[in-house]
Amino acid sequence: MAVEQPAKAQKHPRAPATRHSVAASLSEASEPFASFIVCTRNRVRSLGASIRSIETACHAHAAIRSELVVVDNGSTDGTPEELARLAAATTMPITLATEPRPGLAAARNTGMGRARGRILVFIDDDCEVDRNYLADLERHYANGDARVIRGGRVELGDPADLPFTIKRSKVAARLTRDVHPGGFVLGCNMTMHRDVAASIGPFDERFGAGAPLKAAEDTDYLVRAFQLGIPVEYVPDMIVHHHHGRRLRAAIEELHRNYSLGNGGLCLKHLLGAPWLLKHFGWTVRSACGEVFGGARFDPKLQLSHWPIVSMNIVGAARFARLAMTNPAQPTERRRPGQAAPKLR
Repeated sequence: MAVEQPAKAQKHPRAPATRHSVAASLSEASEPFASFIVCTRNRVRSLGASIRSIETACHAHAAIRSELVVVDNGSTDGTPEELARLAAATTMPITLATEPRPGLAAARNTGMGRARGRILVFIDDDCEVDRNYLADLERHYANGDARVIRGGRVELGDPADLPFTIKRSKVAARLTRDVHPGGFVLGCNMTMHRDVAASIGPFDERFGAGAPLKAAEDTDYLVRAFQLGIPVEYVPDMIVHHHHGRRLRAAIEELHRNYSLGNGGLCLKHLLGAPWLLKHFGWTVRSACGEVFGGARFDPKLQLSHWPIVSMNIVGAARFARLAMTNPAQPTERRRPGQAAPKLR
């Protein structure tokens, strides 16, 4: 299981043998406060800006020790060479890892296994973190509950992109059963203490980009946390800017369907443990029927309908049923609050 592997440095196959071979320079006695985990596949054009933004935030608050873990998930677009160049140029501790198995969940599991920090910070490779991100992160974990999954605001990185896969609320909130967990905390800006991750276990590799269910590996993680009594909290700072690059409606509609496919599988997976997810499916069916009679769409601004959610939820549930019979998830230990959790390394 990837999260159980030792977190010693692993050089990228094409990384130069420089002082930045990297985490090897960190001793076990100098555990970083935060590990930024960036999983990437064929995003060489945006990867440099993402890494530089993390480096800038870390340099702006140098007293807060941090590291960067980058997992290449089988890129074929020159990403390995770009990562080698970035590693040679950076002054912050960086570990480069590879995960040949396809899927964002698999890459995230590898990233967790390599991370050494107390707080794990998942940032997507098309996101740039705000200069004050690290200060916000430290403040929340110093003053708030450490046993929590916490996500921050996600702004649109380029105003030319369509306003999707963002969360701009300026009001802090905690997840309840009356709120669908999808998008409550976005996986491109999600943090947790390493002991929380150890309690929940690895990401389910049947979900997420590059996997059969195409999305919802982050939502599945939130539901599993919620079932264990671990709060899921959204905060309006800890800002990242999402440069998703989708400017055509067809691209947004495809993503809308993929999210719904993943959420359908999620609903069936947690049918017994979180039956309240069915309530949200029922509400969506009701809203879809209401559209026929002039009711509001799922996203009035982008004119996205509830009907693809209904149809793809059903397809996703059917796909998960087949996967559950042929490709069951790795067993995970679930712990109640107060029980000791194993270390990730």
